[in-house]
Amino acid sequence: MSAPGPTTFVKPGSSPAPYGLEKVLLRDTPLSEAQLEQARTVQSKTGGQLLEILVQEGWLDELTLLEALGKAFSIPVLEKIDVDAVDPELAAQVPIAFAKNNGLLPLQRNDENQITVALSNPFDTAPLDDLHLLFRGSKVVSTLTSRREILNSINEVYDRGGVGSASEWAEDAATDLNALASEISQEPEDLLESADEAPVIRLVNSLLQEAIKERASDVHIEPFENEIRVRFRVDDVLYEPMKPLPRSLQSSIVSRVKIMGSLNIAEKRLPQDGRIRLKIAGKDYDVRLSTVPIAHGERVVMRLLPRTQELLDLSKIGFNPKQLTVMHRLIARPNGIILVTGPTGSGKTTTLYSALAGINTEDKNILTVEDPVEIQLKGVGQIEVNPKVGLTFSSGLRSILRQDPNIVLIGEIRDLETAEIAIQASLTGHLVFSTLHTNDAPGAITRLVDMGVEPFLVGSSLAAVVAQRLVRVLCSTCKKPHLATAEELAEIGVRTQQSVQIYEPVGCPACNNTGYRGRKGIFELMMIDDDIRALITQNTDSKTIKKQAMAKGMNSLRADGARKVLQGVTSVAEVIRATEEESVVEQI
Repeated sequence: MSAPGPTTFVKPGSSPAPYGLEKVLLRDTPLSEAQLEQARTVQSKTGGQLLEILVQEGWLDELTLLEALGKAFSIPVLEKIDVDAVDPELAAQVPIAFAKNNGLLPLQRNDENQITVALSNPFDTAPLDDLHLLFRGSKVVSTLTSRREILNSINEVYDRGGVGSASEWAEDAATDLNALASEISQEPEDLLESADEAPVIRLVNSLLQEAIKERASDVHIEPFENEIRVRFRVDDVLYEPMKPLPRSLQSSIVSRVKIMGSLNIAEKRLPQDGRIRLKIAGKDYDVRLSTVPIAHGERVVMRLLPRTQELLDLSKIGFNPKQLTVMHRLIARPNGIILVTGPTGSGKTTTLYSALAGINTEDKNILTVEDPVEIQLKGVGQIEVNPKVGLTFSSGLRSILRQDPNIVLIGEIRDLETAEIAIQASLTGHLVFSTLHTNDAPGAITRLVDMGVEPFLVGSSLAAVVAQRLVRVLCSTCKKPHLATAEELAEIGVRTQQSVQIYEPVGCPACNNTGYRGRKGIFELMMIDDDIRALITQNTDSKTIKKQAMAKGMNSLRADGARKVLQGVTSVAEVIRATEEESVVEQI
């Protein structure tokens, strides 16, 4: 990485950039006066930095913001930090806590004794003054980079000495641990002491850090006869980020993870569940930990959950304009039940919380009962189910109805008691959100009746059912156009007599050579109107109900997926993988 030009830091208000922050934003970005005023209101209520609020609320993207600030202060903008080119000796002179708290990282010293520092906020001048004192005799020049990029780079540089990628470091660490493996094999009972050795701690920390960097939802540590395999789940697909580790490290790694999760390291015969709280790249994470004994040791799975997850609003998770209009009308209702259905991992919780975020205002009392609380939403009272002390969905729901709620979210309707309380809540003036495990929207009605709920109660309380799946989004960097034949499109229910241009995956470094990056929802939204309510009351089967709903304009999951294929969002293979085969649904 070549060093940016020798641009010295200029304090706000001094030449050549005599601009106030708000003047710069209004002049050099698409930000409007109204959006700026809304950001000020958010800042007055929640605190935090104005720049971060503008990005979090979606009014400005980070690159546009950086370019505007860079132009105002004549500071170059660096979109991506080349970690391999960062001078580790230079970085080592700056304490990691100081670097993270102030969002800066020294990058290089050039032949002219100029030290380039990446920073995220040019208005925060005190840390730069400290660096001038620290690097006395050198000229400190600055470059603007996003705070997230700086925090990610800080973790890589400080944890690995700035050398190599995460997988390369982990492979080197595994080789260096051969001596430790020998020691562990000689004294297997002293696991606590062996787990406290720095190499094992660094290895586990590195795995978690790399998992966050790769957007992994789960980390799997699997022992086999001669090796330990590590896999990450990214966009619902497992892959190996590194070579297998030596089998001799299994006890040490598992013990380290158990210590982090406050589990019993001496118990190896029974499954255990725990929770780890971490801070990685400046963000707090809850890690749900599960260990299970198998033939060659204990298998470990860690699910990574951001504690303050950035919520997507309903317009960004995949609803088409027609569905979005209906959803906004639904969540504005004063009462009724809105169900979201789908298998585990289909994004139901994200959809529910996106809906809650849209109606989370000061005049509404929102309470939830969940197992576990996966997303923390400010202003919402969240109760976590704990069967060990008798706090179940039904008992928790019964209690929160005495807390004068307007809106209630139930993590899942699992039994008749919970279903009946939810129905009574909706009939007494509450808006209830919940989930069910069914294959499609009409199947939710059959499921409730099978639980023992009277059909007339289902019909009178249910407002709508949303079925959903997640499909992987084609990588924007490498996807390529493809002329789909009529036969290919017929597989996803599209009837056409001509070739149609769609896109197919290719694979590149940006998407780990998978061809996909990120996921989006496909939805089946069934409104409960008078005709469908009559069918429910007559205890009609789900196929008849689905036929009636589609006659009234409901799009099936596959039909919604087909539209996203035609829009270039995903591929034919992804829609086939995520949905069931059905009759032709669309003509073009």
